[in-house]
Amino acid sequence: MLRFLLPLLASLLAVPAAAQQPANRPTPGYVRVRLDTSAGPIVVALDARRAPRTTANFLAYVDDGRFDGTVFYRSARKKVAPKFGFIQGGTRQDARRLLPPFPLEKTSATGIRHLDATISMARPAYGGSAGGNFFITVGGAPNMDAAGQYEGYPAFGRVVAGMETVKRILAMPTGGGSGAMKGQMLLREVAIVRAVRLDGKAKPTGLVKPWLMGVPRR
Repeated sequence: MLRFLLPLLASLLAVPAAAQQPANRPTPGYVRVRLDTSAGPIVVALDARRAPRTTANFLAYVDDGRFDGTVFYRSARKKVAPKFGFIQGGTRQDARRLLPPFPLEKTSATGIRHLDATISMARPAYGGSAGGNFFITVGGAPNMDAAGQYEGYPAFGRVVAGMETVKRILAMPTGGGSGAMKGQMLLREVAIVRAVRLDGKAKPTGLVKPWLMGVPRR
């Protein structure tokens, strides 16, 4: 039991450098994004230096407004420690919002581990790159890091403000789902009202936005 608890405690106490920086001040090599949700704001700092492709993909979704009007739909709590786990949100299966795939950036190459408050991209367990869905961890999740033939998930930044919002979503009632998501779907989804870049100039892709077709302009 002690051998299990010591690594878990170490992963929970490990605080990445980006998370130590003030949320209202940019950090060299990082790009901050604020997610305005119906449960409160979340600010993430994306590691553009070590995970440039994954960061660029996420920022394209932000700058295009592809996350605006989507939701957090999943809360995956650990059975032995329900205060820990991860929340997941994004475009789900809405093909109208998806951008082209890109090469996977493994944690074994980037050195960005799934520690507490990590933002990472959801993807098939084997094969395929990340798309328009992402998750945020509460507590360490070393099982999501690449190891051997297991490609893992592409961690690419940290929450620098709003972890109380993340934990609030994690604690919400869940049910439904199937397979790996059985019992993990939020019974009341949390709206992502808007995602906005806080550092640098927005760089929209210029691609067509079919999900907005037919929506009256205000």
